[in-house]
Amino acid sequence: MRRLLLLVITVFSTTAWGQAVDSRQPTASAQVNPLLGLPPLPIPADNPQTPAKIALGEKLFHDKRFSIDGTVSCANCHDGNKAFTDNLPVSVGHHGLTGTRNAPTVINAAFYKSQFWDGREPDLEAQSKGPFVNPVEAGLANHEPILQIVRTDPDYHAAFKGVFNVGGDKLTMEHVSKAIASFERSLIAGNSAFDRFYFGGDKSALNEQQQRGLQVFLEQGRCVSCHTIEQDHALFSDSRFHNIGIGINAVQDDVPRLAQAFLEAKNKGGDVDKMVLTDKKSSELGRFAVTDAFNDLGAFKTPTLRNIALTAPYMHDGSLKTLKEVVVHYNNGGVTPADAIVNDFLSGGIRPLNLSDAQIDDLVAFMEALTSEQYAKPKPAAKGGSHE
Repeated sequence: MRRLLLLVITVFSTTAWGQAVDSRQPTASAQVNPLLGLPPLPIPADNPQTPAKIALGEKLFHDKRFSIDGTVSCANCHDGNKAFTDNLPVSVGHHGLTGTRNAPTVINAAFYKSQFWDGREPDLEAQSKGPFVNPVEAGLANHEPILQIVRTDPDYHAAFKGVFNVGGDKLTMEHVSKAIASFERSLIAGNSAFDRFYFGGDKSALNEQQQRGLQVFLEQGRCVSCHTIEQDHALFSDSRFHNIGIGINAVQDDVPRLAQAFLEAKNKGGDVDKMVLTDKKSSELGRFAVTDAFNDLGAFKTPTLRNIALTAPYMHDGSLKTLKEVVVHYNNGGVTPADAIVNDFLSGGIRPLNLSDAQIDDLVAFMEALTSEQYAKPKPAAKGGSHE
């Protein structure tokens, strides 16, 4: 069964999915095994993948009409030419409004056990509905404008009829969200230099510095504790939530008041999605905003490290500009700058690593080897002609 599923996924990845993932054509090596290093793709029983559904989802993903000013689509924050991020500290919504969170890549989001930095939605289907009605993202009051478009637009009418056999009032946001989720579920990519080295047995795939960085990752750096590598695959995320000293450090003296005010607003019917994206201080409460558990204060989901070199800036608030800054933050024991006060809610595993400057550079070099082949930028051609 596992081999059959992998075969089906590979066929989609190298045909219909390959077109959906990126306008650039994957290289030959990526076409051979684009899933190297990944587990089987989880697909909901009530939302099977089909090429037509993925194509419909891609169209919906890029439709700017689904915003209050007609300028914002899902692709604004998750741009296929930027590894499905926007390379901004925090994303820009309608009329230039900004939120509080950095846009994570959609690549391999299909493997996540929860969605958003605080895990407030369980799957891609539920996640896809939120940004449309968030006041600083697409800004719609409700989903009705989207339904009006997909029910009356001739192209959408034909597509939804063909994919779901629905139309008119029977076409709901459930159908829209399933199509978008199917497209997002097609954005999967393994086959990095690390995968070819670690799972493919190609010992030349990583250079000496990257191999040293891998050892730091596994040993003194203890990165693998949260950015996990399994025996036959690596998602580089434990799907858990940790306070690593980002964001909440700046508001820790105000946390008791913030937490109480947030709980009171939530109990009165406040929308968590809206509260965390419209108030910077509330955003720093992290997973607590979802669970109401005090041990989740300032905790955010472990992001994948796959394609991490392409998705700067980093952390939930986009506050660290480079991978080196990220490693230095961990090396400091969860503080930036090094002499800052450690917050009271820091996760227990975060402590100084005592890495040398050379080890920090090695670790960064290793993370740069986690870029999937189909997203790797081509190397510039050598200057000058050949001299034979």
